[in-house]
Amino acid sequence: MSKRPILENHVRELRTRRGWSQDALATRAGLSRAGVSAIEMGRLVPSAAAALALAAALECRVEDLFRLTGSAVAPPDAWAWPPKREPCRYWRAEVNGRVWLYPAEATPMGVLPHDGVFRDGGPAESGRADPSLTLVVATCDPAIGLLAAEIQKSTGLRLIVIPRSSRAALTLLGQGLVHAAGVHLGSAEAGRGNAASVRKLLGAGYRLLRVAKWEEGLAVAPTLGLSTVRAALKADLRWVGREEGSGARQCLDELLDERGVHAKPPRRVAFDHRGVAEAVRCGWAEVGVCLRLPVEEAGLDFLEVRQESYDLCYPEALEPDPRLRALIDAVRSIPYRRSLAGLPGYDAAEAGMVQGITL
Repeated sequence: MSKRPILENHVRELRTRRGWSQDALATRAGLSRAGVSAIEMGRLVPSAAAALALAAALECRVEDLFRLTGSAVAPPDAWAWPPKREPCRYWRAEVNGRVWLYPAEATPMGVLPHDGVFRDGGPAESGRADPSLTLVVATCDPAIGLLAAEIQKSTGLRLIVIPRSSRAALTLLGQGLVHAAGVHLGSAEAGRGNAASVRKLLGAGYRLLRVAKWEEGLAVAPTLGLSTVRAALKADLRWVGREEGSGARQCLDELLDERGVHAKPPRRVAFDHRGVAEAVRCGWAEVGVCLRLPVEEAGLDFLEVRQESYDLCYPEALEPDPRLRALIDAVRSIPYRRSLAGLPGYDAAEAGMVQGITL
């Protein structure tokens, strides 16, 4: 374990002496309120520019606001969750001031270079990437590779994807193990479905970054000749399901409940959208709920059920982090939005819109 100096800051003390709110200081310094809050709480080390801006606003020296005192033992790298087997390839990334080891797994982007291999009870680093320059997102978006490519091209930052359903992704976000979580837990017409889910699971203090509206529906074997969702629900078909907490599972449950139709319980469960399409393509099932993109990739028939809002959720306090800024800028960039809009089932017209979560 290495030792590191402790950054002592007096931002809150000098702010309250003036009777200013965090919003007031943020406005004077040209920073976000979330950034000021994170700095005061010690969750964010300010950049040189931010420190100078705060000092100018408070009419003091930077040394009056920040100073290094003593030293502390940096916590050792820890597993974000235990590996299932040894040897285990892993990635390293810093989230919320802590460096985590993530067991490498299959991602929508294929096999990604690992940072080391854990064997014989210890890690063996390969030094491939800087943990502080790595962004970690948990999502089920099959097109997340487009976003990773845009971030890499524009900033040089690495995006690590943890494939998870909406609820599982939000759980990791609440535990401080990822920077952002993909969520699609409500139809686009409902408007605030994702916000309600985040509020219920995590509470306030988070933001939703709109990525797209996308089409979710049924992947159907072409040989069945089905043309409507109702026909698929009434037919005696073999279904492939999705795990509890996924947007696809929620979509199917709501569909069956609304129409009073009782399909046979799925014998098999897929863990992502492409898994559903692959199960139908290979003949292990005849129908399942997933997005249009993997259905068309697999050459299957698609029966649209609804359009959903797909957002990336992140903590408000992390917004000043350069990696979060890079994520937001990439989603708003013209090249990314054009690439996304060219995919079947994706509507990028609202990409980049941000919504705060309040109680």
